[in-house]
Amino acid sequence: QVQLVESGGGLVQPGDSLRLSCVRSGFDLDDFTVGWFLQAPGKEREAVSCISMNDVATYYADSVKDRFTISRDRATNTVHLQMNGLKAEDTAVYYCAAHAGLLDRLWVPNEYDYWGQGTQVTVSS
Repeated sequence: QVQLVESGGGLVQPGDSLRLSCVRSGFDLDDFTVGWFLQAPGKEREAVSCISMNDVATYYADSVKDRFTISRDRATNTVHLQMNGLKAEDTAVYYCAAHAGLLDRLWVPNEYDYWGQGTQVTVSS
């Protein structure tokens, strides 16, 4: 059974940092393009940051450039999202998603085959 599990969310203050982690069971994450998406209440799911299967291509939403960094740890089959300088508008449920192989449009949610259950990130003073 293929599963993705996110961790690392929480309640933080503006300006703080969090590191989200996406781990898999059932398949080798090295063979997958992986993306982080967020969904705020009443809004559609949107891409935050994605990394291609071969780590050549990455995508960052304009709102997180220079604050968030995506990385892949092949030793542990984990993909991390380092989030620095968090803002209230970053508050959302964050989902990890995976697609077998490469993708042209990393940022499109429907391109991904597997999804985790999500982890809540709340930024509030």
